[in-house]
Amino acid sequence: MTFWTGTRRALAVSSRLQDKVAVITGAASGIGKEIALTFAREGARVVIADLDRDRAEAAACDIDSSGRRAIGVAMDVTSEEQVEAGMSRAIEAFGGIDVLISNAGIQIVAPLVEFEFAQWRKLMNIHLDGAFLTTRAALRQMYRQKSGSVIYMGSVHSKEASPLKAPYVTAKHGLIGLAKVVAREGAAHGVRANVICPGFVRTPLVETQIPEQARELGLSEEEVVRTVTLKQTVDGEFTTVADVAETATFLAAFPSNALTGQSIVVSHGWSMQ
Repeated sequence: MTFWTGTRRALAVSSRLQDKVAVITGAASGIGKEIALTFAREGARVVIADLDRDRAEAAACDIDSSGRRAIGVAMDVTSEEQVEAGMSRAIEAFGGIDVLISNAGIQIVAPLVEFEFAQWRKLMNIHLDGAFLTTRAALRQMYRQKSGSVIYMGSVHSKEASPLKAPYVTAKHGLIGLAKVVAREGAAHGVRANVICPGFVRTPLVETQIPEQARELGLSEEEVVRTVTLKQTVDGEFTTVADVAETATFLAAFPSNALTGQSIVVSHGWSMQ
């Protein structure tokens, strides 16, 4: 089976996620958009949820301009009202929710002793409150269906720590705890939950972070990449969005509860378990 993208390019579709409905937050760009594109190629119908409605709709159009297999919705994941409305729109459009990718996130870099409480709360709200609100809304539908997969976008910082990233590290560790609870509670309803923990992916988020760290550490951007960002990898390479999307596909398509409550590190060896 094939379908047309907004650029009139036919995409071949395989069957790992055939007709599954996936809601992906923060999916207008970066990792989220790559997951949406990969899921669509695997046969899924995708809901691009993003703070920016226009960019969400544009990303959906890149996948399928007809709206039959991809739609964009505006969603501030910290807003209970917007999350509920977005999930309702997904169900209305496609009849259910089989996969939730909780991906929306930001990064704020500063020494802990100088970190503004308002900035701490902003990051926590997006990463943890957003994960809670989208999970709760998705689970209600998944429990009715007796099936589903919840995938959180963690980080190597779900396992490790780096200077200047106190709230980010705290939030990403928290996602592992949430996934374990969802795995326990969801098992009786056919729902699995796992966390993907990428290393450094050269997304707009990381592109912003590199100069911020350079200023804080008194280094050049090239030195930050070589001696901080990729220092612990086995090959000095960034993780790619394709690496993460393939992992998400594997988790979403996994057929049983044998793989639930787990966190998978995708980092070129930056962190080894």
